[in-house]
Amino acid sequence: MQVIKAKSILQKVGEHSNQWFGIDYNINLYKGCSHGCIYCDSRSSCYQIDHFDEVRIKENEIAILNKELQSKKKKGVVGIGAMSDTYNPFEKNLEITRQALKLLQFYHFGVSIDTKSDLVARDIDILKQMKNVIIKFTITTADDELCKKIEPHVCASSARFKAMKALSDEGIFTGVLFTPILPFITDQEDNIRNVIRLSYEHGAKFIYSMFGVTLRENQRDYYYSQLDQLFPGLKEKYQQFFGNSYMCGIRNYSHLKRIFIQECQKYGLLYKMEDIIAAYKEENEQIQLTFDL
Repeated sequence: MQVIKAKSILQKVGEHSNQWFGIDYNINLYKGCSHGCIYCDSRSSCYQIDHFDEVRIKENEIAILNKELQSKKKKGVVGIGAMSDTYNPFEKNLEITRQALKLLQFYHFGVSIDTKSDLVARDIDILKQMKNVIIKFTITTADDELCKKIEPHVCASSARFKAMKALSDEGIFTGVLFTPILPFITDQEDNIRNVIRLSYEHGAKFIYSMFGVTLRENQRDYYYSQLDQLFPGLKEKYQQFFGNSYMCGIRNYSHLKRIFIQECQKYGLLYKMEDIIAAYKEENEQIQLTFDL
């Protein structure tokens, strides 16, 4: 595995970035991702990640992160996994993410993790000791066979649901990033209902969606090449319906969003960003108050 230079690991988010699940900082412990998801926006050239499908690690990154966390007077929630899934196959042996979580716990930072991997359940022992923790499993389909087509090198949706249950059973605030929803592929009413139902059955507290997929620059070309292989003729539908639009929204948006909201309300799942942020931070505050008493 290639080792690359890094001057800094911890980045303060912009003024409006903390609206994304209430994070204050971001770290990307790996560069690139091997999951092979056909829709991943991180392939876009604007992010300047060459050879995106190759995973690289950063030289002395745990030592750098330790120094940076030590120097921060303002604590907060650190986002992990936004660009590259921190629980890639190499993490099982390298344990870079696990070491980073230990540092965050030691310095009293919270964590917001995005992942498609069930490996996150390995770190329950650390996560349950931390304040302000939210774990988001990206799940796009309830169908494992379809999952294998559009997310070929990551564990099936059913394995993610099981990991979610394991986290939830330990009192860790967890839920689903139901995004992207791929037009003509995963935007069926049955899929929406099934993902929400399974989320509830596996202990999710929330489910968040953006009701479409983003396509830009070279990522659009990559996505279309995958559609040609996996769903012949579908690329032409995209070109007809969306042209070169950045946001490709789902069909029957109004109807399906209404179904989404009704199902979330039926199962008591949060679905608005501001409610999710308030809930996981309030829940952790209540836990802390219990410990203090």
